Amino acid sequence: MHATHLLLEEPIRMASILEPSKTNFYSAMTRIVGTLGSKSRSVEVLSGCLKAGMSGLMLAGFPNVILMVFCVWIVVVARFDFSLGDAEYHQETLENLKIAVKATKKLCAVMLDTVGAELQVINKSESSISLKADGLVVLTPNQDQEANSEILPISFDGLAKAVKKGDTIFMGQYLFTGSETTSVWLEVSEVKGADVVCVVKNSATLSGALFTLHVSQVHIDLPTLTEKDKEVIRTWGVKNSIDFLSLSYTRHAEDVREARQFLSTLGDIGQTQIFAKIENIEGLTHFDEILQEADGIILSRGNLGIDLPPEKVFLFQKAAVYKCNMAGKPAVVTRVVDSMTDNLRPTRAEATDVANAVLDGTDAILLGAETLRGFYPVETISIVGKICAEAEKVFNQDLYFKKTVKYVGEPMSHLESIASSAVRAAIKVKASIIICFTSSGRAARLIAKYRPTMPVLSVVIPRLKTNQLRWSFTGAFEVGPTARQSLIVRGLFPMLADPRHPAESTNSTNESVLKVALDHGKASGVIKSHDRVVVCQKVGDSSVVKIIELED
Repeated sequence: MHATHLLLEEPIRMASILEPSKTNFYSAMTRIVGTLGSKSRSVEVLSGCLKAGMSGLMLAGFPNVILMVFCVWIVVVARFDFSLGDAEYHQETLENLKIAVKATKKLCAVMLDTVGAELQVINKSESSISLKADGLVVLTPNQDQEANSEILPISFDGLAKAVKKGDTIFMGQYLFTGSETTSVWLEVSEVKGADVVCVVKNSATLSGALFTLHVSQVHIDLPTLTEKDKEVIRTWGVKNSIDFLSLSYTRHAEDVREARQFLSTLGDIGQTQIFAKIENIEGLTHFDEILQEADGIILSRGNLGIDLPPEKVFLFQKAAVYKCNMAGKPAVVTRVVDSMTDNLRPTRAEATDVANAVLDGTDAILLGAETLRGFYPVETISIVGKICAEAEKVFNQDLYFKKTVKYVGEPMSHLESIASSAVRAAIKVKASIIICFTSSGRAARLIAKYRPTMPVLSVVIPRLKTNQLRWSFTGAFEVGPTARQSLIVRGLFPMLADPRHPAESTNSTNESVLKVALDHGKASGVIKSHDRVVVCQKVGDSSVVKIIELED
């Protein structure tokens, strides 16, 4: 695989661009987070989403030796946005997803997206509302009012105190898209008591039950984790053992700390990873401190992209992804193929945007409206996955590796040294895969941090705790957070060791697990005879990297 990589800095034959892409056992190293909603909640569509872009099969387990859940699909994280729909609605969707997971034999993680400090327009009648350029519209906290082209009831009673004449407000269905026909740009004209009178800057027709507001570069005095959010996490989140919490409107590191403290009180989801969504100037200003506290970052370009001047958006993306890469924490980029909400193909600019996100080093692409209410969720996932795969072929891994090693500096920590050495060895010997034995997942994530050109297979070894296994193996949603949480890390593919081979097992047991892993790799086409494999594992108190050349 490594030998076929062509860097963008090298001459590219135009004819080679027209050659059909070669398929791998996986579709792409870069992951896709799909938001589930009205157009993507049936078992049929969810099954299609799970299979979109597939070119391989899940490895079957040998119950006597090892149970392996091997991820070779594109959609790896299902996002449930609680800005839209109640707990019952999302539970129905999740139950359908479980059926689809069982039918397709694919593994999928669950992300709960909070509402946070989001401002909403309440449109109870769900009728379309047309706004005309240069007209006036009043934003009122009086939710007894019926939404129409002259007055819009909102969910926040403090807007009049937060804004002043000349401030900019953006509004649209789900999120402001930037389209001049489905989103509207407002300018505050005056404040009348609790109401805010705005001038409409462009003609637009808004449809649906809910529109969201974004006040550009203005602090909104709402908590990042609201009481409603806490109740949803306490009930729906705990019940469904969520893997990720997407913390909307993260503005300070303290927001993450408070969310983590809250999760720690809920027992079963204490291991849930927190991904901070950076959506406004406050979050950008405190980005470094937030990154230190969060498990990952979601670059929410929808809101932040209108808080920033257009010419600054790309700088934020590149700087933020770089910082995430160097910290070894997943970076997720949003709002890449908006036009596919209504169209079967992305624009040329959008296709290039996806590729550039991959070349920047992003771990995952998050699809929002495209899969939530878009007409082509399966096709969107498939096309985005194909673009990611093509971009990965020209990703300059050598330059990235050197940059990462230089950033980490010396002396390296023990684990960092082992991880970077494993990647360097794998590239030098042109290994097919890197296999890493891990219990916490940290070692595997560190290896993936160096972006090897081959997949990293993380053999997750369960731990015994008070004579009770932390994991159950009855279905894909019960395999444990360590494995599922790796599904958002670029290039990392989890496998689960049999619970009879715990983390404290002997070297001989690990060797038997490794043999089964290699046998399965051969059977699925991941590796073949005479391929080289790099293995990273603990032997006694030492961590070792070894190279194996497979026989016939």
